[in-house]
Amino acid sequence: MTRLPALPPRVLDVVAAVLCAAAMLVELDRNAKSTVTVAAVLAILVACLPIVVRRRHPVLAMVLAMVALVGITSTSSIYQTIAIPAVVCAYGLASSLGRRAALWTAAATFPAVLTIILVYSPHSISDWDTLKNLALVALPLALGVAAHDRRCYTAALVERAESAERNREEEALRRVGEERLRIARDVHDVVAHAMVAINVQAGVGAHLLDRDPEQARATLRDIKKVSGEALGDLRSMLGLLRQDDDPAAPVLPTQGLAEIGSLRDGLGSAGIDLDVRIDPAAGALPAAVGATGYRIVQEALTNVMRHAGPTSARVRVTRGDDGLREMVVIEVEDDGGTAPTPLEGTGSGNGLRGMRERAAAVGGTLEAGPRAEGGWRVSASLPVGVP
Repeated sequence: MTRLPALPPRVLDVVAAVLCAAAMLVELDRNAKSTVTVAAVLAILVACLPIVVRRRHPVLAMVLAMVALVGITSTSSIYQTIAIPAVVCAYGLASSLGRRAALWTAAATFPAVLTIILVYSPHSISDWDTLKNLALVALPLALGVAAHDRRCYTAALVERAESAERNREEEALRRVGEERLRIARDVHDVVAHAMVAINVQAGVGAHLLDRDPEQARATLRDIKKVSGEALGDLRSMLGLLRQDDDPAAPVLPTQGLAEIGSLRDGLGSAGIDLDVRIDPAAGALPAAVGATGYRIVQEALTNVMRHAGPTSARVRVTRGDDGLREMVVIEVEDDGGTAPTPLEGTGSGNGLRGMRERAAAVGGTLEAGPRAEGGWRVSASLPVGVP
């Protein structure tokens, strides 16, 4: 079924004014007590004109409608339809301006209606018609207030729904941004650690190729192992990204603090003697905290390979509390040393910032700086529970 197009509000107001004038003219013609005169017809037509402007000028339309009542009662004796223009204008005023305007209108209109009844009505002020005329003032005002409140309530619901939709879109974009940053950090940690280790080990292998072929072959095997582990980590990340499209895509478990010892082999061939000590109480940690701690240690040791060269390094993981909540404290120290040959494009400088961002993401803090005894120290405090 085809719906007819809605008429513009101005057209509706003109139609309402015409219908109102027609009803009043019919009563004038059929009322035996009234004489159809030019003055009476003009008074009726003028009384209906405020209906046309009631949307743009509701207060002016109401005032003109009440004044027009005097002109109608002075030129004719119609009573049934005389209040229609004022009723329509009262409804329009309350619907446009709301409760307070309706109360002020009622306070001003009631005395005016009573005055008109006293002067022009053949009935007594205590007659039933008086109550009926006062009701014709109160009822349209009440209906107009109800329409105004309903419209405001609907607009508030629409605004709330639009705001909720905007918030959902902003939250989705924020989550996408955070996920992209997390993936970028993971890729940086995996690739940077592997490439630095491979670069250092390749330099060692090239140096030992003629003097100690067996050690050079061992270095090449370490390169193969480190690169294989890096490829496995990258496959794991890609598996996470493909989970929605392929639920069967293989995903490796998230690495935690317990896997820190696996970093020792690659560092050993690069000339770094790594000592790892993990507090047994730090074994059972939330997955996010464990993964964050592992990545911080991995990046810190990558920086040791890049900037210190062959040296001794220590990793300490302890669990305690700061008086408010349980914390796991991760410390990575090195003794300094002779830096290896710099890599081409020695990094983007995002390693330390990435470690701080990882710690902050789980509510922790990270400090890094040189040691008084030489070397470098990285210390991260990560909360285990909620304060």
